Amino acid sequence: MKKKLVYIVSLLIAGLFFCTTSVNAARTDMVDVSNHNGYMTVSNFQDMLNNYGVKSVVTKISEGNYYHDYTAANNISTAQQAGLYINGYHFARYTTVQGAINEADYAGQMAKSDGLPIGSVLITDVEAQEQNGLSRATNNANNVAFMNEVAKYGYRSAVYTMSSWLGSKMDVSKGWIASYPYNASGKQWYSNHHSWQWGSTYQFQGSYGNFDVSQNYDNFFTGGQSPLIDPASTINNNVDVKGNSYKAFTTYNNLGQANVGTNVISGTSWKSNGITVINDKPFYVIGVDTLLPQSSTTFNRTVIVNYRSDYGVLAYNSKGESIKDSNKVFKGGTSWQTKDKLVNIPNIGYSYQVATDEYIPIKYAQGSGYTG
Repeated sequence: MKKKLVYIVSLLIAGLFFCTTSVNAARTDMVDVSNHNGYMTVSNFQDMLNNYGVKSVVTKISEGNYYHDYTAANNISTAQQAGLYINGYHFARYTTVQGAINEADYAGQMAKSDGLPIGSVLITDVEAQEQNGLSRATNNANNVAFMNEVAKYGYRSAVYTMSSWLGSKMDVSKGWIASYPYNASGKQWYSNHHSWQWGSTYQFQGSYGNFDVSQNYDNFFTGGQSPLIDPASTINNNVDVKGNSYKAFTTYNNLGQANVGTNVISGTSWKSNGITVINDKPFYVIGVDTLLPQSSTTFNRTVIVNYRSDYGVLAYNSKGESIKDSNKVFKGGTSWQTKDKLVNIPNIGYSYQVATDEYIPIKYAQGSGYTG
């Protein structure tokens, strides 16, 4: 009887121990990677998907306006091949609104060149010493400027920061928040945000280094991306996963050759660094070695003269003849309404039409637009 009682008590203790240790750990819905993890392979990501429940990846794209992560293009490609959603992040160094815009332009251009899909998230990672010394209002304004500028490249955005900065260094209504408890089991921290990053030393068997892992609370990091489209396809009318119709416009490199996996989707806005002409056809420069044919686009109908402010530029008529004293009107920095398309003026080249039979060469003015 005594032995039987000891046996029963032992079973009860074992059962109690089992119940107290079977609490579900925080999920590994998302992992972020960078050059610290090396070049991630398809098998690395497939292992995360199949054995750890990872659904999406965030790869480092850039930092400040000077660093481009050399592993980003590889990680974007291999994550997609493994069947994972792919997003990017930019480590912010900005301290002003203009600085935030400049960094957003840099990040957007690098993301385009790396092949980050339209509709992906391009997060601004705000946790550096540069922002630590700024006011809450300044950080808020800078973050909004970054996100608004990134949208011009077709990317969604939000703020990533540490929990200790919320409400003190900045306001984040719905972002990606980092906070690392000693034990993340069963916790649902920051569930009013898109995602909670709960660990920074997670290791995946077969992958190199430590990884940041996050638990997602909505589909922000797993939605809104356009599917990969074969640029050689002759089918222009497509339907996305939500049943919405769109068109995919192929981009080209500086030799006029079609790029693979960097299509621009109809209805997206973008910012151009200039215009180049290849084989007598005009292209907008929208990224590093990434060009968009003028025929695929529509101007926003405004161009800015980018010549020296204390001088003006001459306009020309449709015959290529200069218009006397027009440089007194078209001063550097002035904005002008224009027609939707460029016009190839004899002996002058492609130009913006800014008035009746008055054209400004593209080298003196710049505009942006969107895909039609």
